[in-house]
Amino acid sequence: MAKKAVILILASLILLFLSSSAFSQEPPLVLPKITIEAGEVDEPQELVLSLRILLLLTILSLAPAILIMVTSFTRIVVVLGFARNALGSPQIPPTAVLVGLSLFLTFFIMAPTFGEIQENALSPYLAGNITQEEALDRGVDSLRNFMFRQTQEKDLALLVSFTDLPRPKTRSDIPTHVLIPAFILSELRAAFTLGFLIYIPFLVIDMVVASILMSMGMMMLPPVMISLPFKLLLFVLVDGWDLVARGLTLSFR
Repeated sequence: MAKKAVILILASLILLFLSSSAFSQEPPLVLPKITIEAGEVDEPQELVLSLRILLLLTILSLAPAILIMVTSFTRIVVVLGFARNALGSPQIPPTAVLVGLSLFLTFFIMAPTFGEIQENALSPYLAGNITQEEALDRGVDSLRNFMFRQTQEKDLALLVSFTDLPRPKTRSDIPTHVLIPAFILSELRAAFTLGFLIYIPFLVIDMVVASILMSMGMMMLPPVMISLPFKLLLFVLVDGWDLVARGLTLSFR
């Protein structure tokens, strides 16, 4: 009897649900449709506007690469990677944390340059005082000034020697496509120099621990396992992350 009652209740609920769905007068839910298509234009201005939107979407897709190439991000993320490897913990802090810290330090260091772009290029363009081409030129000039301050002359000379350009007399004679790789080379050189300085104290700890273990006859015990706590203790006592962030920030002054 209990089974028959349960079956009867379930059948009643199913019939009630079907009847309520069948006789419901609520309108169906309409979802918006987004389409991208190519069609004919009546005026040339519409084609120019469409091409500008396409160019803007292309630039946005390349924004991460542009951020890496023309800002301080390269030096920061490489130095933080060196610091993590010097500690002997290749997975702590996680890569996402290092990249996030590198991004925010990049925004902090590049704030004066971004403010200059906002004041000289973006705000006048939004106000309608200058054209889009003038705004782009002013923004690129601000980034070029930052890159010139961080680029070494020998890197510029190396890249210029690979081209057929005449010997540049002023900064304006150096094209942007030559300045960017020279800037990246200089950033990598500075990052490896800072990474070497970070490695030295941790290398000393590894050598001391390895010598002590060898003198005690513990040749089968990995020195890294013993030296890791001492390196972490040293890094915490000297407030290592503050020192690394301070050194990175001052290296761009």
